[in-house]
Amino acid sequence: MNRSIRGSTPEIDDSAFVSEMSYVVGDVTVEENASVWPFVCLRGDGGEVTIGEDSNVQEFSMIHGSDIGDRVTVGHGVVIDYSDIGDDSLIGISSVVLEGATVESNSIVAAGSVVRHDQIIPEGHVAYGIPAETRPITDEQREEIRRIQEHYVELGAEYRDQGTMQ
Repeated sequence: MNRSIRGSTPEIDDSAFVSEMSYVVGDVTVEENASVWPFVCLRGDGGEVTIGEDSNVQEFSMIHGSDIGDRVTVGHGVVIDYSDIGDDSLIGISSVVLEGATVESNSIVAAGSVVRHDQIIPEGHVAYGIPAETRPITDEQREEIRRIQEHYVELGAEYRDQGTMQ
């Protein structure tokens, strides 16, 4: 469901897939080949939400006033609040990225981790734990980010082409 608020209406690229069971409100942009899956909430009522090209936001995630870069995977049940996520990153299942945090490009936030307010996850690092600590990413992890992201671009196109959006 797409809704306008405070004079802002979501902008969704024609090539994107946005599930009819998601809630997209306000100043939200979903870019080329991105996918937004069922039960996702994108709230652009207090700041812009951008979902970058080829990115995917999986079921039960909530994003409020945040910039999600290109080729990013946001796993199931993630909360991202007023934060920036760099290109080619993966935000793991049930993780939380709190206000003012930055996850730089080519990084992973491990499942169930909490990135603190204003914390910066350096480029090419894995953030893990509560609160999140970091270590450098491996080549295998970098390949896994790419594999998952490409899978969701293909899956989103299949869903879009089958007419499973609003």
